[in-house]
Amino acid sequence: MVRVPKLNRADAEAALRNPLAFIADRWTPDPRTVRRAALAALVMSVVIVVTGGAVRLTGSGLGCPTWPTCTDDSLTTTRAMGFHGVVEFGNRMLTYVLCAAVGWAIVAARAHKPWRRDLTRLGWAQFWVVMGNAVLGGIVVLVGLNPYTVAAHFLLSTALIAIATVMWQRAREGEAAPRPLVGKAVQQLVWFLVLASVLLIAAGTVVTGAGPHAGDSSEVDRIPIDWETVAKLHAVLAWIVVTLTFALWFVLKAVDAPQGPLARTRELFVVLLAQGVIGYVQYFTHLPEVLVALHMLGSCLIWIAVLRVLLSLRERPEAAPDLPGPAAEVPVGTRA
Repeated sequence: MVRVPKLNRADAEAALRNPLAFIADRWTPDPRTVRRAALAALVMSVVIVVTGGAVRLTGSGLGCPTWPTCTDDSLTTTRAMGFHGVVEFGNRMLTYVLCAAVGWAIVAARAHKPWRRDLTRLGWAQFWVVMGNAVLGGIVVLVGLNPYTVAAHFLLSTALIAIATVMWQRAREGEAAPRPLVGKAVQQLVWFLVLASVLLIAAGTVVTGAGPHAGDSSEVDRIPIDWETVAKLHAVLAWIVVTLTFALWFVLKAVDAPQGPLARTRELFVVLLAQGVIGYVQYFTHLPEVLVALHMLGSCLIWIAVLRVLLSLRERPEAAPDLPGPAAEVPVGTRA
């Protein structure tokens, strides 16, 4: 059995004063543990988006009609609230799971030897985004699922996914200064791809806000824009992203780029094609809930894939250790 170390009063005071430093002094995680913690936070950031979509698609957005409690008289859902209450309250509870995953990532990053300040900061950035989005989610409920607040709620979740993706990538790299693997022209093309992807995601929130899935069975205000028109604009932006990805792959082949950027670009292209098929099928089948949920998952995967393409354009090798100076030469004739 592993013996639990005894804590004296000084240890207890140190733990209360700075618990992260206290843990870091007594635990050194394996680098794989840090990477897994960062990946867990990323996975949960996607899960919370998909389950939030399930709340909307099942009409459970007001299953808990108030916030932070579920009802005026109960913190949790009640039997009288039925299925919708369970779905909405269940999604709220998953926020705590997300917080636990982010917390694990922060602790693992802080305990890493040597201390990775960049990873710790990325972990804390995720924590504050989660807290902000939790408050925004409460506002969404309190204003009766106003479509603009719902769109902001999703976009903030997209920002969380971006930070989590960067942390996951950084956990697999060293701390040395980034070294570009491609030229400026390729980097600019990828930044155009990132911008087009942001516009695509933003247009998707407008489609959602103007579309028929309001998130509740009662009458909910929608964005006053023709749904089919904005859906077509969304499709045009999707084709722009596909075209830029296809062009990027050809450019990378032409300049004989390293395998990393090529592989990430191929992955993005495959995800885009799958998302396009789902998008067109759901459009022509009048938005069945299952396909809309898959489309939301695809949106998250596309965003992660785009960011991975961007992050693959440079490398951060491990910092070279300080080597001792050359040994002093022994003058000739002084050897024994």
